[in-house]
Amino acid sequence: MEKFLDLTYNGLSSGAVYAALALSLVIIFQATRLVNFAQPAFALVSAYTAFAVIQATDSYWLGFGAALVAGALAGALVERVVIRPIASKSELNAIIVTLGLLLVIQGVIGMIWGSQEHGLRYAFDYKGDFSPADVFAVASIAVVAVLVFVLYRFSPLGLRMRAAAFRPEAARLSGVKVGLMLTAGWVIASTIGALAGMLAGPPFLSPHSFDLVFVFAITAAVIGGLDSPFGAILGGLLMGLAMSYVSGYVGPEVATLAALAVVVLVLSVRPDGILSRPKARKV
Repeated sequence: MEKFLDLTYNGLSSGAVYAALALSLVIIFQATRLVNFAQPAFALVSAYTAFAVIQATDSYWLGFGAALVAGALAGALVERVVIRPIASKSELNAIIVTLGLLLVIQGVIGMIWGSQEHGLRYAFDYKGDFSPADVFAVASIAVVAVLVFVLYRFSPLGLRMRAAAFRPEAARLSGVKVGLMLTAGWVIASTIGALAGMLAGPPFLSPHSFDLVFVFAITAAVIGGLDSPFGAILGGLLMGLAMSYVSGYVGPEVATLAALAVVVLVLSVRPDGILSRPKARKV
């Protein structure tokens, strides 16, 4: 029983990271119908910004705040300068651009800080079965989930963002600034991605730190449903728990295979994801 609890705690803490990055993917997908493959780059920029600020000030929380600001600014800049001019022309073009942007940012970071690993602090002590750092990760995702729920269900901004995403022409006629709402979606998603970077980055940071995390995150987003923010959170936690149990009881070498098995199992039952809304069929 003790081993089961330990694996559950580990799964929740790692699942929180996948959930945060998956949530950032879903928010951008809802806003633009685009799967943003550059999302790990935003997390990377944020984590390295935090690393530089922590090195300069010896304050983790200043670095944490700087990471969130850097993520928000990166999201706004990329949406305005890179994505907006091409998004209306072809979805494939936008996807290829985000992939290229990821490679460019990884290369630039490698040129600035080198390809070697750098030490990045945890927010709190990471020792123990369910350490304070693990509690912080899970609590952070819980807070983000509540804030996203309040934003989309009860705030005028959330209503405008949903209108801009799903009915842009009708939203324009109603006086909604669609472009501004799309930028707001990218800013929110990139800030959450920055949080994921701060949770996944420690203890060692390198230009490719988030490659595997992103694979699991996009898998979690697909499991939960690309149209469902809460599905992304649920999918991330399921991924973390499944991989933790398989690693503990079977072996870490088959954990990735377990993630694939979860995807196949879920999508065979719910092709659009666990919390996706059923779509009306046209006859």
